Amino acid sequence: EEGLYKYLRYPNKEITVYIPVAMDNGHLEVFIGYRVHHSIVRGPCKGGIRFAPDVTLDEVRALAAWMTWKCAVVNIPFGGAKGGVICDPNKLSLGELERITRRYTAELSEWIGPERDVPAPDLGTNEQTMAWVMDTYSMHVRHTTTAVVTGKPLDLGGSHGRKEATGRGCQIVCDRALAKLGMKRENTRVIIQGFGNVGSMSAMLMHQAGYKIVGVADIYGALYNEKGFDIPALLDWVYAKHKPVPEFPAGGVKFSPQEILFQPCDILLPAAVENQITSQNAHRVQARILCEGANGPTTSPADEILEKKGVFVIPDILGNAGGVTVSYFEWVQDRQGFFWRESEVNERLQDVMEHSFDEVVRYAETHGVNNRIAAYMLAIDRVGFALKLRGIYA
Repeated sequence: EEGLYKYLRYPNKEITVYIPVAMDNGHLEVFIGYRVHHSIVRGPCKGGIRFAPDVTLDEVRALAAWMTWKCAVVNIPFGGAKGGVICDPNKLSLGELERITRRYTAELSEWIGPERDVPAPDLGTNEQTMAWVMDTYSMHVRHTTTAVVTGKPLDLGGSHGRKEATGRGCQIVCDRALAKLGMKRENTRVIIQGFGNVGSMSAMLMHQAGYKIVGVADIYGALYNEKGFDIPALLDWVYAKHKPVPEFPAGGVKFSPQEILFQPCDILLPAAVENQITSQNAHRVQARILCEGANGPTTSPADEILEKKGVFVIPDILGNAGGVTVSYFEWVQDRQGFFWRESEVNERLQDVMEHSFDEVVRYAETHGVNNRIAAYMLAIDRVGFALKLRGIYA
């Protein structure tokens, strides 16, 4: 419906704030921050806060809409939101970051809350940032409100399993895709581009499950070894010894972070940045399954090429939805004041991801479309149906 399309196209609310901060050198700086609420149709808004020098309002708008569809695909009762502050966290002290975070939170305190908008970490922010947001908001409302944010430290109402959630979600949907295609984990070759939280957790969990990780990339470069990598040793190399992936002593053939995408494998898992697979290079993808751990790693023209090649695509709004799913679990636990064991979190996550995968595949087969279109159809159907039930308040 044309009217429904218009309603879902535009954000519910856009907020711009100007954040004065006393810097360590005594000077006053003013930072610009944004928060966009895309949809409140199915529940409170949900989405991360990013600190980066290239944050724009257009980017925040797009990411907020993305969150609406991601939450709807896995059928959790949130709409989409996103926030950002234009700053370079690598050039700021811990104290400066805290002051930016607290003032940003204070400016938004009227618009966030457990029943309004529930932020989370994103690029350039972490669990400490969320602790500051929670504390600042709690001071304003005069009582501790842990459910105002997710991705918090465990000691402040965080959830077990949150750190691994996105990577675990990737592994679960890859397992489901293998079963769908009649393949087995053993000796299934995986290439992972990106070795941050999503990439490293995916590598660890898939290695433990019996997959063979043959290619890994970080920002410094990539390694490919057809015999597979010792992932615990690689994790120790990168995270304990703070060394780049290409210098890993076990060795392998070196590639650029983008060239690794086109080496022989069964599963390709881009978990870095957007627009990595384009119309110019999609024909070079050798994988049978593409699981998008990053947001938007594949362009629309590339999608058409991959579909013609017969690549089974697990789109980003499904593939990396494990993170927001466990964020939802954290919100539920905070509101109940009752916390689950890690095994319970993982079991519930598996149930949600498997069911969501099956729903997307069912939509694709029923309507004769690819998995990405099916995922968006499913998401828009859910939001649109909820909107029709609620009606328009006038």
